[in-house]
Amino acid sequence: MAIEITDRAVDAIKKLREKEGIDAGGLRVGVKGGGCSGLSYNLGVETEIRKGDKVFEREDVQLFCDLKSYIYLNNTVLDFDDGLTGKGFAFMNPNAKNTCGCGESFAA
Repeated sequence: MAIEITDRAVDAIKKLREKEGIDAGGLRVGVKGGGCSGLSYNLGVETEIRKGDKVFEREDVQLFCDLKSYIYLNNTVLDFDDGLTGKGFAFMNPNAKNTCGCGESFAA
């Protein structure tokens, strides 16, 4: 049971770290109430583990997730879409029962 990070997401996180001037760490992913469907994804650059975090690592990139959010994100794949639509980070979440059109919120 984990959150998978694709190659494209790893590359995007590395570029984001470089842009922010951070040598280590990665991305904090979470879920908060709100959005069109009831829950929305929350992302931010992070350098340190917080008490109770689940940490997933790939190619020296870390993904941090608090336990409350992990309930909704378990078995999710984090990808990055840099195509013509320029969506950014994308979540393929098997726990989402419904999603909104923009893909930024979901219902579980």
